[in-house]
Amino acid sequence: MSVLALARELIARPSVTPTDAGCLDFLAQRLAPLGFDIERIDAGGVSNLWARRGQTGRLICFAGHTDVVPTGPLDAWTSPPFEPTLRDGYLYGRGAADMKSSIAAFVVAIERLLARYPVSTDSLALLLTSDEEGDAVDGTVRVVEALKARNQIIDFCIVGEPTCVDRLGDTVKNGRRGSLSATLIVKGVQGHVAYPHLVKNPVHLAAPALAELAATEWDQGNEFFPPTSFQISNAHAGTGAGNVVPGNFEIMFNFRFSTASTVDGLQSRVHTLLDRHGLEYEIRWTLGAKPFLTSRGELSNAIAGAIQEVTTISTELSTTGGTSDGRFIADICPQLVEFGPVNASIHKIDECVAVADLEPLAKIYELTVERLLSA
Repeated sequence: MSVLALARELIARPSVTPTDAGCLDFLAQRLAPLGFDIERIDAGGVSNLWARRGQTGRLICFAGHTDVVPTGPLDAWTSPPFEPTLRDGYLYGRGAADMKSSIAAFVVAIERLLARYPVSTDSLALLLTSDEEGDAVDGTVRVVEALKARNQIIDFCIVGEPTCVDRLGDTVKNGRRGSLSATLIVKGVQGHVAYPHLVKNPVHLAAPALAELAATEWDQGNEFFPPTSFQISNAHAGTGAGNVVPGNFEIMFNFRFSTASTVDGLQSRVHTLLDRHGLEYEIRWTLGAKPFLTSRGELSNAIAGAIQEVTTISTELSTTGGTSDGRFIADICPQLVEFGPVNASIHKIDECVAVADLEPLAKIYELTVERLLSA
C-alpha cells in the first residue's frame, strides 16, 4: 500500500482526541505480520500502542499520535474533514498533516526497509497514542512509565510531528522549550476608593514587581534555544464596581524556558523578587513540560543526511514551537528528533498535506533508519 492509501485509511477514522476510532487496531494488523510484538498499554480511556520488533541491539523508535483536534464548524470545510479528498495536488482531511501522514509514511518505510533487510541485530518500535492533542496525561507518558518500570530505554526516537515551514525537509526539531506556569495572588485590603488611607490596593502594590518580572533577563539561551521568556497571560482584580478597591489581584503568567534555566531556579528567583517588593501573596506553580535537547550527533546526522539525499535541502535544526510528546520520551531516550510534513495547515479548517511530499517523507524515514542500522 502506498503512503497516500494508508494516510487516507487513517484520516477516514474520526479520531477526535482522545478517541482512537480503531486506528491502532488497524495499524497493529499491519505491523504484526512484519514480526512486531503488539502490546496495548491503555489507560484512563486513552488508547496506547507499543509495538516492538526484536529484543537485541539498539532500539530505534517512531512515536506519534492518532488523535486529532476537533474539526470546528463542518460547513466551513470545503470537503468533509473525515472524508479524505484529493484536490489540486493536496490531500485534505483532519489529521492529514498532524499527524496521520507521518504515521502512514513510517509504516510504509518500515515495510520497505524490512523487505531489504529482513534480519537485523537492532530493534525497531512504534509508540502511538490517542492522547497527544488532549490532556496528555494517559497517553505517551503511561507508555514511558511502563518502559521505565522494565528498565527499557530507547536509543533513537523520531517523533512524526509536522515540523517543516515552507517545504518538506527544511526543519527538524531537536528539542523543545519547557513550560512553567503560575497563578499569583497578591493580597491587599478592600475598601472604598474615596478612602485610600483605609485600603491597600494590590494592583498598585504588584505593579512594580510585575514590571521587574517582565524586564528581567532570565537567561541568554544557548546554541539551540532563544532566551527564556516571561509572559503575563491573564490579570484580574475588582468586584465589578468602579468605586471599590480590590482585596486581591490575580495574575497568571508563563515561562517558556530553555535548558539554560531550571524549574527550581526560575521559581526561586520569582519568590526572591516578590519578597523583595514586600508583597503578601500566594503562588501556585504548574510544570507543563520540561525542556529537552538532542545535540548534534548520530540521529540528527542520519536524518539530515537522509533529507539531503531525498530533497537536496540542508535542513535546519530548530527548537521553536510549543510542546510535544517528545518531552516524555526524552526521559528514556538520549537522542530524539521530530520530523514531519509542512505544518502550515495544522489545526485549521481544510487541513491538508501535499501529495507530492508523501513518498519522499517515507523515503527520508527509511533512509534515516537504514543509516542508523548500518552505523
